[in-house]
Amino acid sequence: MMLNFVDKVGEWNPQLFRELKGRLKTFNVAIALVSSLLLQLVIFLYQLTQLPDEKYALTDNYCRLRTLYEQQQTHLYQQQDALNQKISNYQQIQLADLTIIPNLKAQLQQVRTELTNLQNYISKNVCPQKDIDWQLWWKDHWEYTFLSISVIFVFTLIVAGTFLLISDLAKEEHRGTLNFIRLSPQSEASILTGKLLGVPCLIYLFILTAIPLHLWAGHSAGIATSHLFSYYAILSASCFFFYSAALFFGLISRFFSSFQPWLGTAAIFMFLFITMVMASSSVGYSNNPTAWLRMLSPWDMINHLFPNFFNNHYGHLPLGKLQFFYLPIGANLVSLVGFNLVNYGICTYGIWQAMKRCFRNPNATILSKKQSYLFVACLQVILLGLAMQDSNNTPEEAIIYLGLFNFVISLALIAILSPHRQTIQDWARYRHQNVSDSKSDKRYPLWQDLMLGEKSPAILAIAINLVITTTPIMVWIVLTPDTTMIGDYDKIKAILAVALSVTLMMIYATIAQIMLLMKNRKRSFWAIGTIATAIFLPPIILSYLSISPSDNPAVWLFSTFPWVGIEYAQTITIFKAFLAELTVLTLLNFRLTKQVKLAGESATKALLAAR
Repeated sequence: MMLNFVDKVGEWNPQLFRELKGRLKTFNVAIALVSSLLLQLVIFLYQLTQLPDEKYALTDNYCRLRTLYEQQQTHLYQQQDALNQKISNYQQIQLADLTIIPNLKAQLQQVRTELTNLQNYISKNVCPQKDIDWQLWWKDHWEYTFLSISVIFVFTLIVAGTFLLISDLAKEEHRGTLNFIRLSPQSEASILTGKLLGVPCLIYLFILTAIPLHLWAGHSAGIATSHLFSYYAILSASCFFFYSAALFFGLISRFFSSFQPWLGTAAIFMFLFITMVMASSSVGYSNNPTAWLRMLSPWDMINHLFPNFFNNHYGHLPLGKLQFFYLPIGANLVSLVGFNLVNYGICTYGIWQAMKRCFRNPNATILSKKQSYLFVACLQVILLGLAMQDSNNTPEEAIIYLGLFNFVISLALIAILSPHRQTIQDWARYRHQNVSDSKSDKRYPLWQDLMLGEKSPAILAIAINLVITTTPIMVWIVLTPDTTMIGDYDKIKAILAVALSVTLMMIYATIAQIMLLMKNRKRSFWAIGTIATAIFLPPIILSYLSISPSDNPAVWLFSTFPWVGIEYAQTITIFKAFLAELTVLTLLNFRLTKQVKLAGESATKALLAAR
C-alpha cells in the first residue's frame, strides 16, 4: 500500500516521489514508528510515577485536607507573631504589672507547642485515599502530557526538519546532482515543494503517530477544541516558514560546505530558545515593532492558547493586549490567529520569491528591484501597525524602533541588491541592446533601467527603498501635534536627522557598489569590511577620545549615529552637515559612474586606450 501511495505521488510531483522513494524504506519507517510510540510511552509512564500512593502527604496538591491544615498553620503562625509583637511592646514601655509578660510568654509557648504538634502530625500522617482529588489529578496529568508532547512537536519538527533540509541540499550540491535538478523541466515551486514535503517525511510520520495521544490528552485536560486546532495551524505555518527559510539558506550558503546544516540549525535553535525564554518570563509582549520578530516564533502564541504552558501565573496574557493600527486584534482568538497566519504567509511568500530566483541562477540577486519595493512596503505596513498601539511608549520611542529596524533593512538591501563586477560589466557593455518593445528599436530609458533592471547598479533602487522606509517616519513627525513628543528636538531637527540618515545610507550603498566593481576575487569581503569599518569605527574613535555629543555635536553629525549630536547642535550646523554629506555622495557617484563606463568598454577599446 505504501508503494502504491508513493507511485501516485510521483504522478503529481516527481521530486516528491524521488524523496519519498529514497526514504520510506521498511527499516526507516519502523524506526520512526517505534521511536514515536516509545517516546509516548515514556511520557505517559513518567506522569504515572507522580501518581498519589499510600505515602501521599497531607499538604500535597491533590489532598482535599490540604487547605484545612494550611489554614490551621497560618492561624497559629499569626497568633505567634501577634504574641511576639505584644511581648516586645510591653518590654519597651516597662509596665508595673510584671505578670503580663510571663502570661504572654506562657501563651506563646502554648501556641508553639500546638504548632509543633500540628507539624509533627502532618509529617507523620498521610492523606487518606478517599480524600485525594483523583479527578483533578487526572486532569492535570493529561495536561502535563499534552504540554510535553507540544514542546516535542515544536523542536522535533522545526529543529530536526530544518537540519535535514539543509543537509540534503548540501549533499546534493556536493554530489553535483543539484545542477541536474535545476535543469529538469519541473517548475521551481514543484521541485522545492517536493523537497519540503519529502525530505522530512520520517519526521512527519513520527509526529503523525503521536497526534492521537496528543489530541486525547488535550481533550481529557479540558482544552477547548478551537485552541487545539489553533495550535496545529500555528505550528504548521511556523514549520512552513522555517522550512522555507532552511531551503533558502541552503541555496545561498554553498560556501559553508558541510558546515551549512549545523550553522543553520544552530541559528534556528537559538532563536527558538531565546523566544521561548522571553515567552516564559514575566515580561509582557512588546507593544512596539519588535513584536514582529517574536511573532515569527510559535511560543508566544502557544503560551496564549495554553496559559499553563510555562506555568504562567502572572495574571495576564500579553498577546491579548496586542493591537495593530490601534485595532485590538488580541482581544479575539480568530483575529489573533489570523494575524499570525497572515504574518507567516507574507514572510514565507517573500522567501519563496527569493528561492525561485536563486534556484535556477545561483548568481542572481536574492530579490529583483521590483520585488524589493513590494517587500519593503509590506514590512513598513507591518512595523508601523505594530508601532501604533495604546501603550506607555511615546512617539519618540516608536520612531526609534522604526529607525533601528529600517537601518538593518537598508543594510540588508545593500547586500541583496548590489550586483557584482561581471553583471555590471555586461549591463554597461550591452545595455544598448535592451529594447522596451520587441517591435521597435527603442531602448529602455536609463532611469527605468536603473530602477527595474536586473543587472544595473542598485543605487537608485536603494534610494527608492529608503524613501519608502522613511516616508512613515516623516509623516509621523509632520503630523505630531506637540513638538515635545519628538523628544528634545523640534520638527525641523527631526526631519534633518532623517535626511542625514538617508544620505549616510546612500553613501554606504555607493561605497559597497564601488567595492564590488573591484577586480579582486574577494571583493565581497572587501565591501563588507569597508562598510563595517565605516559604520563602527567613527563612534568607537569618538568614544575612545571622550568626545561627547554635548560638547562637540558637529563631529557626531558625521558618525553612524548623527541623531546623537542633533539634540545639541544648532539647525544651521545640521544643515551644513547634510550639505557636506550630500557633496560626498555626489562625488562618490561620479566615481561610480566613471568605473561603470570603464568596466563597460570593450577589450579592443581598452587596449587602444592603453588601459
